[in-house]
Amino acid sequence: MSTSADLRAALVDGLTGDDAITDPAWEQAARAVPRELFVGSYFEPVPGSGPTEYRAVSRDEPGWLEGVYENRTLITQLDGCISPEDVPGGTVTGMPSSSSTLPSLVLRMWHQLGVEPGHRILEIGTGTGYSTALGAHRLGDGNVTSIEYDPAVGAAAAAALKAAGYAPRLLVGDGLLGDSDGGWYDRLIATCAVRYVPYPWLHQVRPGGKILVTLSGWSHGYGLALLTVTAPGEAHGRFLPGGTSFMTARPHDRPSRQSITLLPGDERPTRIDPATLGTWTGSWVAQLAAPSAERMGAGEQQILIDTATGSQARTAPGPDGGWTVTQRGPLRLWDQVEDAIDTWRSAGAPHQQGFGLTVSATGQRVWIDTEDGPGWHLPI
Repeated sequence: MSTSADLRAALVDGLTGDDAITDPAWEQAARAVPRELFVGSYFEPVPGSGPTEYRAVSRDEPGWLEGVYENRTLITQLDGCISPEDVPGGTVTGMPSSSSTLPSLVLRMWHQLGVEPGHRILEIGTGTGYSTALGAHRLGDGNVTSIEYDPAVGAAAAAALKAAGYAPRLLVGDGLLGDSDGGWYDRLIATCAVRYVPYPWLHQVRPGGKILVTLSGWSHGYGLALLTVTAPGEAHGRFLPGGTSFMTARPHDRPSRQSITLLPGDERPTRIDPATLGTWTGSWVAQLAAPSAERMGAGEQQILIDTATGSQARTAPGPDGGWTVTQRGPLRLWDQVEDAIDTWRSAGAPHQQGFGLTVSATGQRVWIDTEDGPGWHLPI
């Protein structure tokens, strides 16, 4: 039977290619931090269920430890309140609200952040505490502060960190407000997604310091940005290659809504294939164009509902080939999306690494290629 140390070693040794650990200090941390102290029981999706059902995998289940050391995200909470211990032996539906992110992504982000010995780090989203432990092992307890929004999740992480022998500074509260008592930080890493970069962060990371954050929205487009703070309240940077997604920070999450009724509207042929919105960068561009819209549907049948105005757009296969779109409301959501997709394609349809972000006191603008290139403003 494999031990925890054996499984940690196998996990690290199995990280190759883009996931390979190139910094010996981070490799040492990955081999030292026992993930099982931070995960405990977790949820697994039930194959073929719709809406998705989850079953709890408990510590006493055969294969539990091996599951913990698979390079995958393990869901630890649903709907902001349901833990695996709440559904022993059964299944439950819900939306994931806390998790232990797959180790390869956690380690890759620590690499991308470019930390050095002596750096002070602010982590937004403690979660299970596993990422926090890696940072504390690499940099020392005194150089790591982590903020968790959910008090129950924060308490569990604190207990796990203590059990693992780490004692970073832990706070419970709205991480989007940062740490007003922490002074200057050299680096900030966010393990949640946000709709825009919170301005308090830009006043707590020193000029020249870096912020690594996933930008997202209610249409589930994602882009991981590495920013350099150029002055208090200002930053500039680019989006990174690959695909990184996180749960949205709860203060930035979509407002609650009732059931959706699709209503009649104006119908016309579309200029773009609706399935473009199902691609990684296509969904990102569409979200930039309609930032207050929620996207549903798949393939040829896309649905956009604007949370602010109730405007709607929905696509369908056309009777003679191609596709149609029906729009209703003060915002012509599909018009906005088509224009953005055309702009993106005219620029060569780059992946996110072709995009950048400039943050100033007057707004936050995502651009393509260069700062004066085509772009869109993030919702503030």
